[in-house]
Amino acid sequence: MSDITLSRTTGYERITHIRATNPEEIHAAAVRRQRRGLPTEDERMLIIAADHPARGALGVRDRPFAMASRADLLDRLQLALSRPGVDGILAAPDILEDLLLLGALEGKLAFGSMNRGGLQGSVFELDDRFTGYDAPTIDAMRLDGGKMLCRIDPADHATVATLESCAHAVTGLARRRLVAMVEPFWSGRTESGAVRNDLSPDAVIRAISVAQALGVTSAYTWLKIPAVAEMERVMAATTLPALLLGGDPPDIDAAFADWHRALSLPGVRGLVVGRALLYPPDDDVASAVDGAAALVRKARA
Repeated sequence: MSDITLSRTTGYERITHIRATNPEEIHAAAVRRQRRGLPTEDERMLIIAADHPARGALGVRDRPFAMASRADLLDRLQLALSRPGVDGILAAPDILEDLLLLGALEGKLAFGSMNRGGLQGSVFELDDRFTGYDAPTIDAMRLDGGKMLCRIDPADHATVATLESCAHAVTGLARRRLVAMVEPFWSGRTESGAVRNDLSPDAVIRAISVAQALGVTSAYTWLKIPAVAEMERVMAATTLPALLLGGDPPDIDAAFADWHRALSLPGVRGLVVGRALLYPPDDDVASAVDGAAALVRKARA
């Protein structure tokens, strides 16, 4: 076992020590990491999402700072990644680097979150600038692809810059034969100024239609979309592979039922879920993750 495979009791202090004295070890750990391939023809995926803190989104249900403790978050992520049926993780650079140093990404898929500039609750929230990973670094760090948020508000001038930046990212990833995971929403602001995503089937179809045309090719583009009403009609809007996002559902049982129905549809290739599994109402991370994995396994059968 490598001395970089850290114990749970001292690991987080060692991460800080490595970052302060030997930061090159992060890239070395990425080079050493054992990778796994993308899913086979009939395989579905379960990916854990952990890129919310990078956008200042720390809340889960009625807990506004649920994700504020990095040690607690890393505990939950390591537990989730250790469960059978979990294929990988989606996260911002800081979290992926922590998990690399902990040895938690061996044999897992790893996707880097790219645009985190649209901070939650800010006046510039829809200006989703690329402040995280870029395509060359995703390639150099031997990750499996990049994810980008693509919120489309026809009333906000920032949308066109987001679309252009996402298109460049899709192109850059495709040229390296890496997955571009695009998360599109048709969005707008309420009277109070808060950003809200329209989750009606028509709005999701519009968002998909724009997102799947970004970049010089869609050969390596996957969609990350919500499970909404009329999913048969929604999935009929695309030939791209799609992963279902989790969000922060108020009713976890209802969310599981929605995922179960949608996973049976052609083109739906699995789940990308974060807060709903990492911070379940009963705080039993293992049971929540195992339940999601069971849904994915049924879809594989």
